[in-house]
Amino acid sequence: MGTWDTGPFDNDTAADFANALDEAEPEAREALIRGVLIRTIDATGYLTEAEEAVAAAALIAAQCPGGEPVDMSYGPESPMPVFPSDLRALADVALARIVGDEDGPASNWADPEDWKQWRAILTRLRAVLAPPPPSIALFDVQP
Repeated sequence: MGTWDTGPFDNDTAADFANALDEAEPEAREALIRGVLIRTIDATGYLTEAEEAVAAAALIAAQCPGGEPVDMSYGPESPMPVFPSDLRALADVALARIVGDEDGPASNWADPEDWKQWRAILTRLRAVLAPPPPSIALFDVQP
């Protein structure tokens, strides 16, 4: 994997995924993102699409309250559709799977500081993607 920084699109695999999204018809982009998340969640053994799943999660998080825009230098140039809310939960579960895989992408970092920065990015993405806690209606108290 050619990696030049710790961002979601700062590696060859994620940049290729961005290109695939740009080349896809607009209505097919959601399916590409959903597919990579589901395959990452369902994978057994090595997570072959972890880099793409991180990139997909970043695109979804960018549309959430508190989400950060995706770096347009390496991310998709085409606008993404508005993603359905169920993709937030899929992205969060995929990221949890990636973070928990000690033999996967986390083991690829030669510099421990880069690993810490990458892990912090995934933690921020998960914080944005996590669904808000359900609100419980309080009793309506009349004077």
